[in-house]
Amino acid sequence: MAQPGSTAQPKTATGANAPARPDAEKPLNLLHLSTLVAVAVLVGTEMVGASWAAGWAIGGLLQLDPWVGRAFEIVFTLIGFVLLYFFMRIAIRHEPIRG
Repeated sequence: MAQPGSTAQPKTATGANAPARPDAEKPLNLLHLSTLVAVAVLVGTEMVGASWAAGWAIGGLLQLDPWVGRAFEIVFTLIGFVLLYFFMRIAIRHEPIRG
């Protein structure tokens, strides 16, 4: 254990003198990649589909003009894609593709 004022670095699993590899040099973990692709497809379908359906339902419930209803569908679908983007950022943070 390092003393409070000490500049000693903790030893890594790769060795005491091995430099830390940046993420770009780490090997691609295909298991994590396939998991993230499956999550993107599953959650993306649910999230974008549900948001599109919400836009369609609001347009129908309010008995809006068809063009206004389509605008609601487009806006809600875009919101679904934005939510999917943020979900995938968090998923990649918890299940890194490299390493």
